[in-house]
Amino acid sequence: MNKVIGTGVNRQDGKAKVTGTATYAAEHQIPGLVHGYLVTASIANGQIKSIDTSAAAKTPGVIAVFTHKNPPKIFKPTNNFINSKIYEARLPLSDNQVHYGGQIIGLVVADTFERARDAAHLVKVEYTSQKPLIGIKQATFKDAPLFFGEELKFEKGNFATGMANATAKIEATYKTVTELHAPMEPHAIIAHWQDGDSLTIYEPTQWVKGTQRTYAELFGLPSERVRIVTPFLGGAFGSKVFPWPHGVLAAAVARQIKRPLRVVLSRRQMTANAGHRSETEQIIRLGATADGQLMAIAHDVKSCTSPVDVFTEPCTNITPVMYVAPNLRLKQELAVINLGTPTFMRAPGENPGLWAIESAMDELAWKLQLDPVELRLKNEAKEHQRRNLPFSAKNFAECLQVGAEKFGWKDRPKQVRSLTRDGKLIGWGMAASTFPGSRGAATVKARLLPDGTAHILTSGNDMGTGAYTVVAATAAEVLGLPVEKVRVELGDSLLPDGGLAGGSQMTASLVPAVMAACQQVLKTSNAKTSQEALTNLQKSGKAAFEATASSAPGDESKKWAFQSWGAHFCEVSVDEEIGRLQVTRWVSVMNIGQVINAKTAASQVRGGVIMGIGQALMEECHFDPSSGYPVIYDLATYHFPAHADIPRIQVTFVGAPDINFNPGGARGVGEIGITGVSAAIANAIYHATGKRIRDLPMTPDKLL
Repeated sequence: MNKVIGTGVNRQDGKAKVTGTATYAAEHQIPGLVHGYLVTASIANGQIKSIDTSAAAKTPGVIAVFTHKNPPKIFKPTNNFINSKIYEARLPLSDNQVHYGGQIIGLVVADTFERARDAAHLVKVEYTSQKPLIGIKQATFKDAPLFFGEELKFEKGNFATGMANATAKIEATYKTVTELHAPMEPHAIIAHWQDGDSLTIYEPTQWVKGTQRTYAELFGLPSERVRIVTPFLGGAFGSKVFPWPHGVLAAAVARQIKRPLRVVLSRRQMTANAGHRSETEQIIRLGATADGQLMAIAHDVKSCTSPVDVFTEPCTNITPVMYVAPNLRLKQELAVINLGTPTFMRAPGENPGLWAIESAMDELAWKLQLDPVELRLKNEAKEHQRRNLPFSAKNFAECLQVGAEKFGWKDRPKQVRSLTRDGKLIGWGMAASTFPGSRGAATVKARLLPDGTAHILTSGNDMGTGAYTVVAATAAEVLGLPVEKVRVELGDSLLPDGGLAGGSQMTASLVPAVMAACQQVLKTSNAKTSQEALTNLQKSGKAAFEATASSAPGDESKKWAFQSWGAHFCEVSVDEEIGRLQVTRWVSVMNIGQVINAKTAASQVRGGVIMGIGQALMEECHFDPSSGYPVIYDLATYHFPAHADIPRIQVTFVGAPDINFNPGGARGVGEIGITGVSAAIANAIYHATGKRIRDLPMTPDKLL
């Protein structure tokens, strides 16, 4: 049988998505379905003085109106990630306090969406308002709390001494703005109660079983009484891991009105109350010898959270893995401001962290008159400096060297403003890329059927990253079947626990479990190949040979640090007269262990690069400083890349399977592609123009 793993396999879910037969959360059809529309606060700090729902309640088709005066029953969850987790610790409609603009203060239910929306606009609210605290400049900062049980503050050696002894020094402040997830599929939910004590939730979630446990706690149910259905997600980027207040409220209201209820957030509502990446301010200090050996690194970070929950953008997590220095100091601070809760967004911490580090490394290279690639090769860390563990299967140097060769980096002019084309300045830039290797426990059921097909089932799901195809390719390889003969079913809590689609871990979690389940099927059938197994199955008269198997991390994390690596090289052209910048060429080289599907893996890197170009050049969400309400309110006012903004992106993979990490040797690829992208562009802009930009996004006004 031909090899499947490592080749380019077409997406299993591709046809369903382009023909419209893939069913997303809000598209499920349920008899008796009614519609909810949120009422949201128009201030960012204060109290609701009065709320008049009488006009809304009298509108034709309106079934009910809920506010803090008549909130539906919701139990407080454990909210500790293991048992349950919600994005906002404050339960919806729990009091009359307003903590941010766009906060949910009511829900109108009607027989049609249009009637619910129109009635929601008739709800009259009077506030007692206080001036909101918006943005990083006026905020009061304190040391950030633990992030997943780990201190973000860290020090080894003596930074002050190391810096004093350094020949070349860099100190600079790098800033990022608030960014939005903006997935194609909006946040939505259908909550359907049966017999008053069984709940079915149709909602886009990255963690099916975690969401099941959370809704069970919220409504005082055993987990088996809650079913989560989410076979397809139209993008998430970290914003659909846990229930948001709109989902919690919708499920509670559906129980009270005894009708299945659909709530779909508008783009404007998503801007305010479905998460974002916090703005950051980062100070990087580097000290090095004359030949480029780093002596000291300091990374100080500020980010913001909301009054209703705590989330730190953990930029300092990445610093100890990148470049080695005998003196290292990390500090992370957090402030509370009147915005909604920030959350995980593609490469949280790593993405903005590398924007700062990789920009500073480029500045140091220019100061020392060293090749930026050579500077990185000279200082790459061989072990994780916080955990004192060696890296497993590290091919960072190869990423740099292969990328430089493919891009033609050796021909790079050594002076700024020295390369022109068609009257425009041309610049070349590069930056490193990295993301941790993570995996969780996963369980998979595999079935071999008499018609020669296989059926793989797990609750682990696919938010667009290619899990359907990765699972099919893995099963096809182990069973010796054509990949077209493998049917995959994902995203339902009735299926075995497939873990979390987040932190770039779905592939690393599922692949070993799929391998184990398929191997067990062959063992059960007393066969070494699927053809033998089929013969035995047909003789047995059974409906199927099936097996369920699990895979989970062991003690390997005590021996190794697991990390994926990469390098980006890019070319930009700058028209100085009008401040127009175009990215004209791009090369990315990645080391992610075993590539399971070359086609979807490359697609993930390209998607990350495109998202990074958006972050670098155009994405920014602003808030009215007086009301705290977002002035960015849809996909027209929140700018992101179109086809004309993106060049052909050349993606290459290097390295070997990381067998220390899991039996399949695969690490995830969902997030690494975005890391380092903005820095590569800024470094190319400096090469082109001689101007160093340290604030994202790098809009035309900053280039003029």
